[in-house]
Amino acid sequence: MNEWPIAEVGRAAGVTSRTLRHYESVGLLRPSRVAANGYRFYGETEIARLYRILALRSLDLPLPDIARALADERSLTETMRAHVAALEETRSAMERRIAAVRNALAALEEGKTMDIDDVLAGVDDARWEGEVRERWGDDAWERSAARRAAMTPGERRADDVRGHDVIAALRAAAERGLSPDATEFQHLIGIHHAWIAEQWGRVPSPEAYRGLGDLYVDDPRFAVNFGGVAHARVVRDAMAVHAAAYLD
Repeated sequence: MNEWPIAEVGRAAGVTSRTLRHYESVGLLRPSRVAANGYRFYGETEIARLYRILALRSLDLPLPDIARALADERSLTETMRAHVAALEETRSAMERRIAAVRNALAALEEGKTMDIDDVLAGVDDARWEGEVRERWGDDAWERSAARRAAMTPGERRADDVRGHDVIAALRAAAERGLSPDATEFQHLIGIHHAWIAEQWGRVPSPEAYRGLGDLYVDDPRFAVNFGGVAHARVVRDAMAVHAAAYLD
């Protein structure tokens, strides 16, 4: 029987060995055997299953839906019917982004002053996928993506507004010069921590939460949300205080 090592399978499939191990950990794809040294090998049956997984992934199906489709062939029709609906929603979302970019472009060409939210209204949040997977693992992205996919368009808009309000409140606290350990600031950080837990689909560990605070300072894309690096540092320090007081 033909079989291939995990590195070769990953290279041919265009995925990382880490991704294949994640598929194994969630019961989606197990190797045909594991050698004494821990090396994983895949036979023709496993490659055929991987082929189906990748085909379904190309349709942007989340892993739980793929698992159900693989476990029960009869559910594939229902899965694909639901996916058609999701694709139609994606098309509608894409049309809204196109309209938003066109409006922003027209305003800029006319020399109008643009709010940062209007400028970035057409940007797809999927741009963060690679970074999230790298920093916090595949499961963090899968949970977050599944959460958003399960929402109605109205729920997504409400979720976006809530996230904007949470960040805006922290920015306002920093701009007012509140101490990171101030009771009011810590109350806002508690709301932020709960919001992050919802976004990630799990409660962030103290280390992960402090790491997120560091990211707010180190990455200009995040620091701008707090009005610059100086205010982002205050938010980071408040997050560190919260982690030490309530999470450690």
